[in-house]
Amino acid sequence: MAEYELIAVGASWGGLHAVGDLLETLPDEVTAPLVLAQHRSPDSEAGGLERLLQLHTTRTVREAGDKDPIRERHVYVAAPDYHLLVDEGSFALSLDERVQYSRPSIDVLFESVADAYGERAIGIILTGANADGAAGLARIKERGGVAIVQDPGTAERAAMPEAAIAATVADAILPLAEIGPFLYGLCCGTPEAA
Repeated sequence: MAEYELIAVGASWGGLHAVGDLLETLPDEVTAPLVLAQHRSPDSEAGGLERLLQLHTTRTVREAGDKDPIRERHVYVAAPDYHLLVDEGSFALSLDERVQYSRPSIDVLFESVADAYGERAIGIILTGANADGAAGLARIKERGGVAIVQDPGTAERAAMPEAAIAATVADAILPLAEIGPFLYGLCCGTPEAA
């Protein structure tokens, strides 16, 4: 069984609610850190998203900084107006051009996760109104990682999950409430995710 070391999550329209629900259903036994690229305004209130997400979990939620180490049981959020990338074990920030009209871009994050973690990575695409994340999720899958997509019928905006499903063969397409238990199965070895 693969040992998963990083869970990358991408969300846009409706993402605050979706990520909050995901955090609430994520069992404590899942120790892999979560890294989130959530589309938001460049002038978003500093720390606002982190404070709201912290209400849904006992894990530490914080904005990822350049060169910060990646720690187990943490939730890291991409800063507004920066691309977030990972090297194995740490973060990097970039002011490169927007991708899919977005910075942070889910594709940029997911592609760096795929390249750094390969088969030890899990990518999750949640609700959103564009195609950002589809190519990145496909890269995670190509490198041997796991691709999970929120069931478009349960998403506040279906475009992002639909684009991800069209771009790769997802390992699981699940309603939001079932993603946390599925992650438990993957990371903790229960038969339901085999």
